Amino acid sequence: MAEGDTASYATTLVQRLAIDGRSAQGSLARMASSDRAGALLAAADALRRDESAILSANAADVAAGEAAGLSAAMVDRLRLDPDRLAGIADAVGAVARLADPAGEVISRDERPNGLVMERVRIPIGLIGIIYESRPNVTADAAALCVRAGNAVILRGGSEAVRSNAAIHAAMVRGLESAGVPAAAVQLVPTQDRAAVGAMLTAAGLIDMIVPRGGKNLVARVQADARVPVLAHLDGNNHTYVHAAADPEMACRIALDAKLRRTGICGSMETLLLDAAFPDAPALLAALLDAGCELRGDARAQAIDPRIVPATSEDWDTEYLDAILSVAVVDGPDDALAHIAAHGSHHTDAIVTSDAGVAERFLHEVDSAIVMHNASSQFADGGEFGLGAEIGIATGRLHARGPVALEGLTTYKWLVHGAGQVRG
Repeated sequence: MAEGDTASYATTLVQRLAIDGRSAQGSLARMASSDRAGALLAAADALRRDESAILSANAADVAAGEAAGLSAAMVDRLRLDPDRLAGIADAVGAVARLADPAGEVISRDERPNGLVMERVRIPIGLIGIIYESRPNVTADAAALCVRAGNAVILRGGSEAVRSNAAIHAAMVRGLESAGVPAAAVQLVPTQDRAAVGAMLTAAGLIDMIVPRGGKNLVARVQADARVPVLAHLDGNNHTYVHAAADPEMACRIALDAKLRRTGICGSMETLLLDAAFPDAPALLAALLDAGCELRGDARAQAIDPRIVPATSEDWDTEYLDAILSVAVVDGPDDALAHIAAHGSHHTDAIVTSDAGVAERFLHEVDSAIVMHNASSQFADGGEFGLGAEIGIATGRLHARGPVALEGLTTYKWLVHGAGQVRG
């Protein structure tokens, strides 16, 4: 197919999906909240029933990914097993049991003239999700959108094409069995990149785009979109081990923050060690002995000869691998300056027993999530009690941090009068 024909096909396809999705969203928004919740429980059951088909599809994706030379971190993001799939189904069920934000009265005020002004949460409408190799996003995004009364168009990456199709099919069967229109959750049936472009320019049809994936994907979405975007570019996350940190706690947190799962956006990418922290050799040795490559500045290298020199690019790199940048800093001022210069406003943490220093760090670090004495791997909607998440937002408008149900709503004003005129 010629390039022009490809673009025309993609535009027509996305327009059809969007028109069908907007119609389904109207039906979904009129459903009782309890009915939407019941439909998600049916979808979770369908995922459990289809375990064999989903895992078989995923095994084919993993084999193809390994043959294509995907990194170990990317394969880990892609791979499903019975426990991970059970977790996906459980997350859908957990979303069903969350309070529905749609219809919530945010504020109510009676004006001196007797008019009553109410601000009420409503669904955003039709949401487009563009994501890469994590098949759990198919279920998470569908569940969150449906619970808040939104329809969704899903466009997954080619690495997980079989897994996404199997998960989507199970979800739709469950939702349909409970009265949700199939078009409320649609999966783009092509991997042609022109479909992404068509989604990004579907202003008036798609109400919001959420990209989940690597920096290149998100940068393209933000550059090309004519539809509002909710996103973060990368998770260049820091952990600052202050001079007053408990050594055992600092070691435990650093190992978890970097190595629990290296391929997620909450993984620590830079360790800032206070020059006055007394147990730096043991902490760095623990990371090295656990198989983590350390790239450090001159003072870090002087602590352990196994540390290789860091380049200027390392301080701005999201590795998503067992690689960590290490810098030795002279107190909180230096740590805050380093984070301000190199952070991505995603998640940053401090380990310290000094309450005053912790309070300063929490208030002065300009990130969506700031932590005290905790692993950055807690940067996850489920860990925040939000159920599944649709992504982490690092911008300043609409939503910030883990985006779950509330982040998938907007609001409108309802004005109640008794014949008032302004004249």
